Amino acid sequence: MFERLASIHPLLPPVGGVLALLAAAVILDLIAKRLLVGTVRVVAKRSSFTWDDALVTHNVFGRLAQVVPALIVFVGVPFVPGLPEAVVQLMRNVAMGYMVLMLTLALTAALSAANTIYAASPLAKDRPLKGFVQLVQIVVWVFGGVMIIAAVLDRSPLLLLSGFGAMTAILLLVFKDTILSLVASVQLTAQDMVRVGDWIEMPQFGADGDVVDVQLHTVKVQNWDKTITTIPTHRLITDSFKNWRGMSQSGARRIKRAILVDVASIRFHTQAEVDHFTRFALLKDYIENKEQELADYNAGLATEVDSEVNRRRLTNVGSFRAYAYNYLKNHPKIHKGMTLIVRQLAPGPEGLPLEIYCFTNTTEWAVYEDIQSDIFDHLLAIVPEFGLRLYQKPAGSDLANLR
Repeated sequence: MFERLASIHPLLPPVGGVLALLAAAVILDLIAKRLLVGTVRVVAKRSSFTWDDALVTHNVFGRLAQVVPALIVFVGVPFVPGLPEAVVQLMRNVAMGYMVLMLTLALTAALSAANTIYAASPLAKDRPLKGFVQLVQIVVWVFGGVMIIAAVLDRSPLLLLSGFGAMTAILLLVFKDTILSLVASVQLTAQDMVRVGDWIEMPQFGADGDVVDVQLHTVKVQNWDKTITTIPTHRLITDSFKNWRGMSQSGARRIKRAILVDVASIRFHTQAEVDHFTRFALLKDYIENKEQELADYNAGLATEVDSEVNRRRLTNVGSFRAYAYNYLKNHPKIHKGMTLIVRQLAPGPEGLPLEIYCFTNTTEWAVYEDIQSDIFDHLLAIVPEFGLRLYQKPAGSDLANLR
C-alpha cells in the first residue's frame, strides 16, 4: 500500500503513516481512558475506602492513561516508511517529553490525593502537611521540567542540572518567598503554632477568625464576618499574633470588665444599713465576719475612740465588692477552678473602676456573651441598693435638665 502511495507522490507514505499512527494513538487513548479510568471510577464508587475516591477526584489515573498515546507514537514512529531520521528523532523526543509531563502531573496529583486522605484524619488538625506536600510538588516540577527539556532536546539531564550551579543566585531570588515560606512552615509545624481550626488574631492583616487552610505560601483565615484574609506564611513567624487555642482547650473563657463607680457616692454604712445587709444571703457571712474583725480592731486601740472618725467602719463600696464576689462564686456558669477576683483599680477621671475578673465554664461565643451580659445586668441594677452611683459622662439630656 505504501508503494502505491509512493508512486503517486513521494510524501504520501510518510504523511499517511504519521496520520495512521496518530489515529491509532487517539483510538488507544480513548480505549485506555474508557477501560482504565472508567473501571477505576466504578470500583471507587462501590468500595468503602476513601483513598481511591481521592485518587479519582484528583484525576491520577486519567493522567496516567494519557501516557498511552505518547508511548504508541514513541514506539511506532520508527516504523513509518520514508520518514526522515531527523523527523523520527524529533517526534520520539516530543513523545518522550509528553510522557514525562503526564507522569509529573500524575505524581503531583497523587501527592495532592495523599494530602486529601491525610487531611481527613484526626491527626491532620494537629499536624497539617499541606505546606510540605506543596514543597515536594515544587521539587517534582523542577526535576520534571529538567527531564522534559532534556527529553525534547535529546540531552543528558545531568548536563542541564550542572548548569543550575551558575543560576543559584537567580534561583534564590526567584524562589525567595518559597524558601521563606518553607522555613516558616517547618517552624509552624515543629512548634505547633497554628493548626486548622485555631482562632487567631492578627490586626496588622485585619485577621480575626478561624484558620481554614495552612499552605506552603499562605494561611487562610475566615473572619467572623465570613470574609477571608490571606496571610503570607512567613509573616506568622516574623510578626506577632494571638492564638486562642489555649482558651478553647481549657474549656473556659475570661471575663474582664470594670464597673465605674462615682467616687462621690462612696461612704460609710449606717448601722441601719448594716442591719439591712445582714438579710442578704450573699452578704450575711461577710457582714458578720467583718463586724467582728472591726470590733476587735477598735477594741484594741490605745486611745479613746469616742469619735466615729477614729473607728474602722464598713463602707458601701466594700460591701458591694463582697456582694459581687459572692454572687460570682455562687453563679452556676462561672468556672470554680480558675481565678475569681473582684478588685479595685486606681481611681481616675471616670470614677473608681471595680473590675470583675473570672472565667465562664464554656467557650461558646454566644453563650459566653449571654452569661457576661446576665452578670452585669444584675450587678449594674443592684448598685443603688448600696447607696452607690454609676459614673457616666454627661449626656445631652443631663445638660438640658440644667436649664
